[in-house]
Amino acid sequence: MDSLFALQPDSVAIVDVRSKQDILAQLSSLFAQACDIEAETVLEYLDEREKLGSTGFGRGVAIPHARIPGIQRPVAALLKLEHAADFDAADGLPVDLVFGLLSPENSGAAHLHALASISRLMRDENMRDALADAPDVEAIYALLTNVSDRSVA
Repeated sequence: MDSLFALQPDSVAIVDVRSKQDILAQLSSLFAQACDIEAETVLEYLDEREKLGSTGFGRGVAIPHARIPGIQRPVAALLKLEHAADFDAADGLPVDLVFGLLSPENSGAAHLHALASISRLMRDENMRDALADAPDVEAIYALLTNVSDRSVA
């Protein structure tokens, strides 16, 4: 099965940020490197999406996402936070895993399928715990690229 989104090793990071805006800025920087797009542009799109409602998924996870011109397929990035931070999540809990997704501007169904895949992955308690306990970015990337349904590549 083809993957629903691309995830590169350098799109995974462990960071020490404490605010929602700093989280989005860090995520934008990862996406900028992976997609060869200006970080400020990515941040604008993520901010616009957040204005519609928080992408704080719950259970310590946020899934900031946006559709953006200039990319060819859905791409993902993951931030593991050294300290949980407020993200205005639906359950009111701070987040320590931030799984970002960017999709091409006109990718309606592909974007939704990729979001659903990330959501399923983050609802898996064993995966969530393994990601939270992973000691470094290499371990996080290995966990994400070795999932049984191969929805991440």
